[in-house]
Amino acid sequence: MDRTLFSDEHHQFRALARDFLRTHCVPHVEKWEANGAVPRDIWLKAGELGLLGWEAPPELGGLGLTDYRYNAILAEECVEAGCGSLGSGLCLHNDTLAHYLLDLTTDEQKQRWLPGWSSGALITAVAMTEPVAGSDLRAIRTTARRDGDTYIVNGSKTFITNGILADLVVCAVKTDISAGHRGISLLVLERGMDGFRRGRNLDKIGQKSQDTAELFFDDVQVPATNRLGEEGRGFYYLMGGLPQERLGVSVAAVAMIRRALDITKQYVRSRDAFGAPLGALQHIRFELADMHTCLQSCQAYLDHAIELHLQGRLTAEDAAGLKQWTTDRQCEVVDRCLQLHGGYGYMNEYEIARLWRDGRVARIYGGANEIMKEVVGRSLRLDTSDLV
Repeated sequence: MDRTLFSDEHHQFRALARDFLRTHCVPHVEKWEANGAVPRDIWLKAGELGLLGWEAPPELGGLGLTDYRYNAILAEECVEAGCGSLGSGLCLHNDTLAHYLLDLTTDEQKQRWLPGWSSGALITAVAMTEPVAGSDLRAIRTTARRDGDTYIVNGSKTFITNGILADLVVCAVKTDISAGHRGISLLVLERGMDGFRRGRNLDKIGQKSQDTAELFFDDVQVPATNRLGEEGRGFYYLMGGLPQERLGVSVAAVAMIRRALDITKQYVRSRDAFGAPLGALQHIRFELADMHTCLQSCQAYLDHAIELHLQGRLTAEDAAGLKQWTTDRQCEVVDRCLQLHGGYGYMNEYEIARLWRDGRVARIYGGANEIMKEVVGRSLRLDTSDLV
């Protein structure tokens, strides 16, 4: 499909990202997977090249580029290079955190945080999920009690992307436990604060080089100057950031479909069966034709959503439906591609195996797909009279 989203400037950025990944990342992926994290110097190199926090104004270390297409390009190139785990961390830092660090910060907070966000000196994370609260943010139990000019934070978070490396953590807390979702606020916790502890780097099925951690807060004193926005508005701020976060999950999902198809086409051309390449078998051709058409439809759906987002018209329901549909298709296609690799597809040394492992979480994070269907279903405003 001839994609019409991108200009010459976008293509130049894509070339920059591709060169960075192939030169500085691809040779080290296996080591990073074994170590469970990407070294900090890679973040600093990405920042040096302008691949982090580019939405910040130039006087604060960024490039002043507020065009989501650059975010999409970096995510696509990470998958294409076989660095999808790194992409998860980089894209959370760039995509998800932009909403909080640009839209909700005061001038003083921008001065403190944006230069490090853009340079890679300050790695970021968002801490919403708790052991007892996943997709239902209203159920969080981490509390923040106001005490003069500080908040005293107690509780824990889990499944936090960039959790081990993060220097700044945007944390959802209950500042009023009696007010339900209207009692949620956002505080920025910083590395080195007394009582702020990291748990273990969680042992996941896939995305092995992406550090994912438990966080613990024991009477952490957080200055009130680290609050984002108004007290009690945190739930609404979090909801405001979800459409772009879910759009980013879909970008990676469609890129993974494309990558899985590319390496599978290469495999069936080179692998013989019954005296001819696998690709000569009608069944194989039909399988790949079906998946090719699936990719084209997902790409068109995604690119339309990106255009809506650029116009400020991507709704929460749009993003939820897109995220659910594309990640379900991603898991189906990658699984079918693994099947076409036969026994080799089950070997960790083959990239298709890594794609299969790494991609499964896409139906869970950013909001479980069952919840995405509920979001879309509620927007249809069905009642009993509609069903009779």
